[in-house]
Amino acid sequence: MKTETTKTKPVSDPGYVDLFTPKFITVLREGYGFAQLRADAIAGLTVAIVALPLSMAIAIASGLSPAQGLYTAVVGGILVSLLGGSRFQIGGPAGAFIVLVAGTVQMHGIDGLIIATIMSGFILMAIGGLKLGTYIKFIPYPVTVGFTAGIAVIIFSSQVKDLLGLTLSGPEPGPLLDKLPMIWAALPGVDPVTVMLSGATIVVIVGLKRLRPHWPGMLIAVAGTATVTAVFSLPVSTIGTVFGGIPSEFPLPVLPAFSLTKVQAVIPNAIAFALLGAIESLLSAVVADGMTGRRHRSNCELVAQGVANIASGLFGGMCVTGTIARTATNIRAGAHGPVAGILHALFLLMFILIAAPLASFIPLACLAGVLAVVAWNMIEKHAFATLLRASRGDAAVLLVTFLLTIFRDLMEAIVVGFALGAVLFIQRMSKTTAIASHTPFVVEDQADGEGAAQALSGIGPVTDPDIVVYRISGVFFFGAAASIKSVLEQISDTHRALIIDFAAVPFLDSTAANTLASLAQKSKERGVQVILTGTSHDVRRELFVHGIKPPLVHYEQTIEKAVRRVRA
Repeated sequence: MKTETTKTKPVSDPGYVDLFTPKFITVLREGYGFAQLRADAIAGLTVAIVALPLSMAIAIASGLSPAQGLYTAVVGGILVSLLGGSRFQIGGPAGAFIVLVAGTVQMHGIDGLIIATIMSGFILMAIGGLKLGTYIKFIPYPVTVGFTAGIAVIIFSSQVKDLLGLTLSGPEPGPLLDKLPMIWAALPGVDPVTVMLSGATIVVIVGLKRLRPHWPGMLIAVAGTATVTAVFSLPVSTIGTVFGGIPSEFPLPVLPAFSLTKVQAVIPNAIAFALLGAIESLLSAVVADGMTGRRHRSNCELVAQGVANIASGLFGGMCVTGTIARTATNIRAGAHGPVAGILHALFLLMFILIAAPLASFIPLACLAGVLAVVAWNMIEKHAFATLLRASRGDAAVLLVTFLLTIFRDLMEAIVVGFALGAVLFIQRMSKTTAIASHTPFVVEDQADGEGAAQALSGIGPVTDPDIVVYRISGVFFFGAAASIKSVLEQISDTHRALIIDFAAVPFLDSTAANTLASLAQKSKERGVQVILTGTSHDVRRELFVHGIKPPLVHYEQTIEKAVRRVRA
């Protein structure tokens, strides 16, 4: 796979130190004053308002105390922003880890969770230090959509008990198929007061997001239900009645009781934490890049995540990763750089030290409502529907990953989904090889024909400063999408048009199509016209399914016609 461009410039390879220089240092070198601090303080406070109820809810759903969620958010927030390779990443506990953390606590206890968290930190540091973070991008798009949707279903199912105020006949099972019969048997015992609180929480969060999107819906919902619970002494479970409240002090770091037997037992959990953490944090960093036009350093980010996980374990917290929702909130709130993430963690620390007793009145039904909304938002509904329509192969990868996540195991789902995607790719390539005379993988060198010279005469895309032409040769799939995207994103705002020639592309998959859709949308916002040429019927069908069609982009048969269109 390669790209060819009519405009090239030599780029020196960055050194090892440059690749692992935190963005915090980069921002300070650029110059940091009061205006930047003010912007970061406002963004940090906004994110802290979102992170406060969310961190406690995630910890409770994971089988931990709400205080452990806050400890994780404080430690992770400071270290990820201080050492990470993304300007806007917000570190802390993530909903995607609920399933893994709850299973680890159930099997190995709190000590086992802390050991696994610390071990995962060392694994993440090794992955980043060896520059292996780039390979995380090779996970196919249907796999990420499938396992994210599966996690959302599991999170919601874990909150049904607290949403309805049910009293189960025994400990709540982890597997969904074991859980559903027990919940069904307990349905006659639904508590109306609990349902009222959880329903009000959901209505407030969803309603404010539609009517007043800049208001802190989660915090308003939590504060409101806590106030109602305290004033009317409602007979519902609260953080105070179940957990005894939150300590008004921050713990000192403590080494867990290590033993060779315990370490060996939690190795699979540590690997799962590290892999999911790497995927989640880099996905979040990519989202941040898409929203800001910045570029993160993936390996530096993974090293920072590793350090944060080690520290979180020492302070009694859970797994740390980059959090997509809080990172997006940080950007929308106008953050300038990593200082916003550090300040968000300090605001949470102030809450622990000053206002922790107030958390005792928060009903668990309210936090369950928060997680229900989070689970709904986690499902990429448009992407899920698009992949189901795209092709049978992509739909199969999506559904297998989704179902395995729900009914089997998260890591098993990722491995099987990736393997199925690879097999599907090989099968598609075998079909392409069979018609190689039309779209060969390797195009032989040819002399300039007289007709070609005449066709290009007077067109001059090479010398036109307003037009940039790229030719993609070979199969455009998930393994090449990241590298091609990095090249195409270098297009300057000063250009009027970007022409991408697909004449030598026999096939592209949904990851590549999603990459092009993102590029086309950015180009439209910057006023750069995108024209695709030489697309085959199958390639154009895949692009149309993903919304890459007029007026977002335009299609022409040849580069020459595309150039004439721009100049017309």
